[in-house]
Amino acid sequence: MLQVSKLLILIGLVLVVIGTIIYLLGRFTPLGRLPGDIVIKREKFILYFPLMTCLLISAVLSLIFFLISKFGK
Repeated sequence: MLQVSKLLILIGLVLVVIGTIIYLLGRFTPLGRLPGDIVIKREKFILYFPLMTCLLISAVLSLIFFLISKFGK
């Protein structure tokens, strides 16, 4: 049971670090306002879907995980 608690603490710390990085990137980079992000404004309704931002984050995370798996052995 001790190992599970340590794992949960580690996962929590990783999530805090990732959240902080995303917060800081949002303040200093145009993430969330890239060309290709879909914004539909109607009367009393706004639909925002950050399509290009999601694709960019997915590509970066895929590259990071690939490099970790390639050189982590």
